[in-house]
Amino acid sequence: MTASNLPRDESTTRPGGQQLRAAHLDSTAQLMNRITSQLGSQLSLVSRDGTRRSAAPALVLVGHGSRDPRALSTIRALIEKVRELRPSLPVHLGHIELNEPLLPDTLASLGTGDAVLVPLLLSRGYHVKQDIPEAAAASSANTRVAAPLGPHPLLVETLYARLVEAGWRTRMSETARRSSGIVLAAAGSRDPDAAVDTRRTAELLAERLGVPVVPAYASAAAPTVPDAVRALAARGRHRVAIASYFTAPGRFSTECAEAAPWIAAAPLGAHPAMARLVLQRYDQAVAAPAATPERRLASA
Repeated sequence: MTASNLPRDESTTRPGGQQLRAAHLDSTAQLMNRITSQLGSQLSLVSRDGTRRSAAPALVLVGHGSRDPRALSTIRALIEKVRELRPSLPVHLGHIELNEPLLPDTLASLGTGDAVLVPLLLSRGYHVKQDIPEAAAASSANTRVAAPLGPHPLLVETLYARLVEAGWRTRMSETARRSSGIVLAAAGSRDPDAAVDTRRTAELLAERLGVPVVPAYASAAAPTVPDAVRALAARGRHRVAIASYFTAPGRFSTECAEAAPWIAAAPLGAHPAMARLVLQRYDQAVAAPAATPERRLASA
């Protein structure tokens, strides 16, 4: 893949020299996130008619599953951060495959109780549209399925933090900026909606950093990470960093990091912004009108 055939909407830039404004926006966003989390904790206990619920629905985090043991430990660390933010909320974990507990087993353990399923997935795709709603509909629990985590500004906050941890400079000269770029490495999906969601995250990250951000994929979609690196190099962007758009470490994130010509950031992991995002998705699902299983499947 060359620079000439790189789609224009797969990379976005903004002018530099806005560090003070960005810092102000960051502090404002963090304050608003804390206020939103606190309000969500209270609103989750209030019904749409204004009456108080006896108990909040359980939160079921739905992970994909991985053979890499680091993935499970990372998800468990994220669960602990969610519990720290909302100690009274019952939080459970279920996997689509590869790890226990599997999602159907987790749902079975809830009996006929209320639950909100929050996918630890970053875009729309087969798991979000089919696997998770079907498991929810087949269970005895009274379930709602939240939206996937992405795209969302809190993911961009996490991606930025991981890049800085890896060595990305928060301030750089215009010469360095003009030679820098980011490859947003994602898992990949054949569902076109997944590419739309990933591309939107790339646009938001480009606005945040002021350099081009190109989405690339470990499987099932193009361009690959090496192709995206070469496309940026053809445009004079030789200082290319890999932003790891994965919830937790695993084979795909490792392979993508190995293609980095400069620095590679860690996956999103158990960053505090991820815990806040999980609770935002939970609160949004609780506040939404109830849906029958048929409606859940139709709207997924």
